[in-house]
Amino acid sequence: MGHGEAIIPNPWMMLPFGLLLATIALGPLFFLHWWEKHYPKLAYVLGAITLVYYFFGLHATERIAHTAIEYVQFIALVGSLYVVSGGIHINVKGEATPHNNVLFLLFGAVIANVLGTTGASMLLIRPWIRMNKYRITAHHIVFFIFIVSNVGGCLTPIGDPPLFLGFLKGIPFWWVLEHCWPMWLVGIGTLLAMFYVVDLINYRKAPKEVREEIAEPPDQWRFDGLINLVFLGIILGAVFIPKPLFLREALMVGAALGSYFLTKKSIHESNHFNFHPIQEVAILFVGIFSTMMPALDWLQANASAMEHTSPSIFYWGTGLLSGVLDNAPTYLSFLSAIIGKFATAQAMGIDPSALTEHAQIHHLIDTPEIMPYVVAISVAAVFFGANTYIGNGPNFMVKSIADQQKVHAPSFLGYVFKFTIPYMVPTVLIVWFIFFR
Repeated sequence: MGHGEAIIPNPWMMLPFGLLLATIALGPLFFLHWWEKHYPKLAYVLGAITLVYYFFGLHATERIAHTAIEYVQFIALVGSLYVVSGGIHINVKGEATPHNNVLFLLFGAVIANVLGTTGASMLLIRPWIRMNKYRITAHHIVFFIFIVSNVGGCLTPIGDPPLFLGFLKGIPFWWVLEHCWPMWLVGIGTLLAMFYVVDLINYRKAPKEVREEIAEPPDQWRFDGLINLVFLGIILGAVFIPKPLFLREALMVGAALGSYFLTKKSIHESNHFNFHPIQEVAILFVGIFSTMMPALDWLQANASAMEHTSPSIFYWGTGLLSGVLDNAPTYLSFLSAIIGKFATAQAMGIDPSALTEHAQIHHLIDTPEIMPYVVAISVAAVFFGANTYIGNGPNFMVKSIADQQKVHAPSFLGYVFKFTIPYMVPTVLIVWFIFFR
């Protein structure tokens, strides 16, 4: 991961991370008011314990700096897309037949590759809630998270944070589209088919007058705040600027500020826009990024020692950890393990000292030994990020916006048991069976 030699932390230091995950899962369920008031303190204290251990115990200042840079890169992209998409208002009348809903989610899945899963989620979640207002329920929110906030963004580095970090590490921009589109088609097709059945049952249960109201010809769709497309363009352009450090992030923050101050107040009001969802993500992910360092370093130290490996093992390993660790650093750890295990620069007949990590990955990515592994971790990180609210940044934001608008979103455990297990688990099994078995 580009932070010098391998760091092997004491496995006990994974406890703060486990504790943070447990409270994120159980806090809102059992002591909601306490959690809403105190979650920042908890995230900061647990994060500080890990940072103190790394600083004074392991003297791993480079590792801390590296994590801090990754956090800034992550939050700049997620935060700027949140602000800019919050300045675009899509006006839509309730017209949520199951057929129209499927088309809307498919559009969201495609656009997630251009705006990122965060941008697409923030742009489309409010119109999605308005469209379905006559019968909105938990499955509308969760399938939106599955499709628009996660699986949809599998085709470009802009699509999802793990792929963006892979791009920063040297994977060419169009490589993901070239190699992952068959898995994307199967994943999106499976989820849309499941959604259609669930939504059709829900639609038929709705009272007759509600169904007639929904089936009325819709008003014209209207887009307000289109100046924000310029700021969106700046953010997407900034993605391609690797140097100097933080220039990309400065451009993203500048675009977000421009958007915030130039968007009409009425548009922000129509979108019920405020900073609470991104603030919650920023705070919780300070804790997550800090406390998961020992888990990731232990994983990296031990992954390259695995004896019997196959793309299948990397698919399930990356996937299962992406649901509970944030999917971006999990992906990076497995990418490092792949490069470490299969392709030392010497083995490829190159002088390792002549290559940066970026050049090494760029050079090795298409070798037949490595390519299936990188495809496996790319698909797994994106798809399995849908399995919990903390698997991917936008999941939390969508839940937060749904809660704000008084729409029922399931609890952390309700999400896993009522939706992940019956719908996402079969989807990732089908993808594994067809492509990685």
